[in-house]
Amino acid sequence: MDSDKGGQSSSDLQRQTAAAIARKKVLAAYAEAAQKSAKDGAKEQRKLKDTPIVPRINSESWKKYHSAWQGYYQKYYNDYYSKAAKDYIAKERLKDAREKAEEEEILESLTKYSRKTDNKAGLSLDPLDTKSADQNSENSSYAASNLKRKIRKKATESAKKTRRHRKLIPILAGVAVALTILFLQYNRLIFAPIMAYVSPGNVPASQIEAIDPTVTGQVSADPRLIIPKLNVDVPVSFGIPLSDVMSAMNHGVAHYRIAGASAYPGEIGNLVITGHSAGDVYSSNPYKYIFSGLERLEDGDLIYVNYNSVRYTYRVIKKEVVDPSNVAALVVDTDKPLLTLVTCTPLGTSRNRLLVTAEQISPSYEGASESDEVKTDSNDTQSLPSNEPSFFEGVWNFMTGQ
Repeated sequence: MDSDKGGQSSSDLQRQTAAAIARKKVLAAYAEAAQKSAKDGAKEQRKLKDTPIVPRINSESWKKYHSAWQGYYQKYYNDYYSKAAKDYIAKERLKDAREKAEEEEILESLTKYSRKTDNKAGLSLDPLDTKSADQNSENSSYAASNLKRKIRKKATESAKKTRRHRKLIPILAGVAVALTILFLQYNRLIFAPIMAYVSPGNVPASQIEAIDPTVTGQVSADPRLIIPKLNVDVPVSFGIPLSDVMSAMNHGVAHYRIAGASAYPGEIGNLVITGHSAGDVYSSNPYKYIFSGLERLEDGDLIYVNYNSVRYTYRVIKKEVVDPSNVAALVVDTDKPLLTLVTCTPLGTSRNRLLVTAEQISPSYEGASESDEVKTDSNDTQSLPSNEPSFFEGVWNFMTGQ
């Protein structure tokens, strides 16, 4: 210190100044370091925030976690439904017990009342008897009210059931109508295959099998077609115009003639006979299934035709299915007497036509004359004859006047 001036010396002032400067620098360095650290921390936080966190899941831990939750939910729902079932059973038992108690109470009241009314040992004006009569009256009134409530409850339940049943009536009626329409339209699909294996003719099979194929002399004058394998013995209408073929098949089978297929039995050419294979079960035509088994014929099977008191024997040589419009399939260039049976196929439909062709083997046709040519209208020969019209086809034909 400077004693003369009463203060510090210059060297002390210099040291203090240097220390203050050093202290300021240290504080500034600390402040800069703190600011830089804060900036770096904020930057690191932003970096961590922008970096997506991808959890690392251990498969075993996940399985344990999933199994634990499954066990929890299973136990929870088991307890829940078990409790609900127990509550429901308890309520139903309580309800039944209550109804049973009410019924027993009603029966007991009615029994007491009947006992009092049946006791006719004399009427008394004793107050006790009057009180008993009033009590019986109250019991009977209570029993009557309970009975009314029971009857009302049963009537309500019956009405609810009736309303539910009434809702089903339109549905059942609609189903019945639909089934009826389907039966009317498609019943032949059911019955035709059955009738194909049932004797379609009216003659026992034993009589047809007894026919002597060598007989060529005098036979019945009635024209008939006989197929022993199918047990068919049916009348034949010969020479039917094309316009009348459908009506003729109501009385048996029909023979008709077209250009190129106009032969009669014994003549060189093609003899064409057609018949139904299926019809509606409610149809009155007794011959609607007469050719239902025609597809069972095979090569070598015999067919007989009685015509003008002579029996002609034919042997099957071919079967084919053609389109209904393929009338040309009947026109055959031949030097023999042939027979072609025509019917609809598949059974129950009129989609196609089955042609079964047979050649005459008896009597001998040497020197036989050729069939006469006929002229037919092209409009009449556009298609081969078909089965009876189905239900809707009949309705349409009736409405259109066809």
